[in-house]
Amino acid sequence: MKFVVSSTELLARLLSVSRVISSKNTIPVLDNFLFVLRDGKLNITASDLETSLKASLPIDNIEEEGEITIPARLLVDSLKEFADIPLEFSSNENQTSIEITWANGNSTLPCTGADDYPSIATISSDRTSITVNSHILLEGVNRTLYATAEEELRPVMNGIYFDIDTESATMVASDAHKLVCFTRHDIKSEQKSSFILPKKPSSILKNLLSKVEEDVKILFDQKNAYFEFESFILVCRLVEGNYPAYKSVIPKNNTNRLIINRQDFLNSTRRVSVCSNQASSLVKLKLSYNQLVISAQDLDFSISAHERLTCQYDGDPMEIGFKSTFLIEILSNLSYNDISLELSDPSRAALILPSGGNDPSEEILALIMPMMVSA
Repeated sequence: MKFVVSSTELLARLLSVSRVISSKNTIPVLDNFLFVLRDGKLNITASDLETSLKASLPIDNIEEEGEITIPARLLVDSLKEFADIPLEFSSNENQTSIEITWANGNSTLPCTGADDYPSIATISSDRTSITVNSHILLEGVNRTLYATAEEELRPVMNGIYFDIDTESATMVASDAHKLVCFTRHDIKSEQKSSFILPKKPSSILKNLLSKVEEDVKILFDQKNAYFEFESFILVCRLVEGNYPAYKSVIPKNNTNRLIINRQDFLNSTRRVSVCSNQASSLVKLKLSYNQLVISAQDLDFSISAHERLTCQYDGDPMEIGFKSTFLIEILSNLSYNDISLELSDPSRAALILPSGGNDPSEEILALIMPMMVSA
């Protein structure tokens, strides 16, 4: 293998791909990048067996094609020290070392043949295919990823559920304390289908899509999903199992509706929650006509705080408690000026929805479970 490449262009691809590499690989070769140089293109792959990411980089100056693996951390650390200059990569005949040469110096790194590197999982012919705008997919991941769980006993909760129908597509995440549904009516499929995307590939997508303008092609079967966009291909193993019937837990009869500025509500909750009990993080919301009082206290340390906000509310007077960390997470991940807090009674789940100004092809709903408020 012998080629010349821009140091900054190569480093940018390596940094994107390196997110896949696990810190505790059971197979030593997975600590390496796989380089495949063929047909005027360098394909760089990283994998942890569950998730694989391949990035392509066009190469104009190729003297010899080939396939090798190079230690990831060593190569990235080396390239970080270069300005934007051309680098020549040349491996020896035995594929045991690769020499990197630049205008006034060179370095030699170890490498191995590509035979032992695991192949990327393939998608079966019995698959579903959809195309999604990259900005919409990024928005969906951003709005749901934070609500995923960390449960060993129920792994289906540890990812984003894609519920795709003939009329719309919904991305769902829940940890049993909060639930978020992000629905787009401009994403459809010829038949109803679904899959659960694990947290790690979701996070990788989140980082990659922030710089992507093209549409994303998604292929998936019962075991794997395949995301293709620009110069990247992400392939990951899906979470197996049935996602809970999330629609059945969304209350339909929350008649008490409070409308308030989201940022004001968020800032007040943050200020007041400083004085909440560290174990429970409980904040109380006391609702009365066009007024909301947020309060918290920790009797063990004799600290308390409360703040009064004006709002639109003409429902039943009510006092309800929430875990402040969950409430802050939800409010921080909504991008609307005004939100609507819909309640039934202090013992039932509350809904948080945007209040006006939202895209008609988009719906977002967050559900938060209440906490017991002592008298």
